[in-house]
Amino acid sequence: MQGWFPEPWPYDLVVIGRLLLAALLGAAIGVEREVHGRPAGFRTHLLVSVGACLMMVVSEHFFVKYHALDSLSAVRLDPARVAAQIVTGIGFLGAGAIIKDGALVRGMTTAACLWVAAGIGMAVGVGLYIPSLAVTALALGSLLFLKKMERRLAREHYDNLTLLCEDLPGQRQRVDEFLQRNGLRVTEMAVDKDLVNGHLRFDLVVACFGQCDSVALVEAASRLPGMRKVRLH
Repeated sequence: MQGWFPEPWPYDLVVIGRLLLAALLGAAIGVEREVHGRPAGFRTHLLVSVGACLMMVVSEHFFVKYHALDSLSAVRLDPARVAAQIVTGIGFLGAGAIIKDGALVRGMTTAACLWVAAGIGMAVGVGLYIPSLAVTALALGSLLFLKKMERRLAREHYDNLTLLCEDLPGQRQRVDEFLQRNGLRVTEMAVDKDLVNGHLRFDLVVACFGQCDSVALVEAASRLPGMRKVRLH
């Protein structure tokens, strides 16, 4: 066997070592997600990494056991199929970690972490120990250090803004001027008109570049003529 386990080691011990290493590396990524309160945390990443490692070990075992079979045999082996199915299965698991809340999409990083954890487990399962350690270090570095860098970058933030006001003449124009004055760019808009009560309701998805003062923004909107309710979230 290549890697950290020399030839004299029994294969069962090699497999146990691989599973333990996959568990350790998957757990290392999962701890960071757990600390930040993400839905897929310590246990999930550990299980994903160990499961992927075990599947690759089984695939390797089948290939070693039946490699002498020729193309005319009833049993045909393709070790790449197991790896392909692992990637597909993790895709469904990662999709479950992604949550869409209005204009915001959460869980993308967690889904990517699950995908990386599966890749690490697969690499350990076939004996690629050094690349597995390197990817784990890169993943942890991106989660721990690049996040701080992202916070310093000025970028657009998307919020849901709801304005409920009286249907006064020129009200739509006043709302547009308020948005322009505060540097808000509208990406989505829905307008409801209540003919019974004479109210207008604007449901907006607005983009703000850099940090926006939510309290000041709500206060400014509440000072518009005929405003009845302002909600920003």
